[in-house]
Amino acid sequence: MIDASTAVDLCRQTLISTVIIAAPMLLVGMAAGLAIGLLQALTQVQDQTVSFVPKIFAMAAIMVACMPWMLNRMVEFTRMMFENAGSP
Repeated sequence: MIDASTAVDLCRQTLISTVIIAAPMLLVGMAAGLAIGLLQALTQVQDQTVSFVPKIFAMAAIMVACMPWMLNRMVEFTRMMFENAGSP
């Protein structure tokens, strides 16, 4: 049985790892949304699909590009969790 401080530390590490793994996709989605929004404001095109499709493609591209790093990070985190699960 783990004590409360260990459980809180594991939850904190889980949240930090989640944010770090999701950050590239979120940042690219935000940058693409900002760029598309700026282009829409400059050209006065107000179609919702114009902003949605490029963001999806940009986020999919960065996900494919970062997939090896993301998987490595998740495997290392899982390994660390299993190693810490057995220790008192």
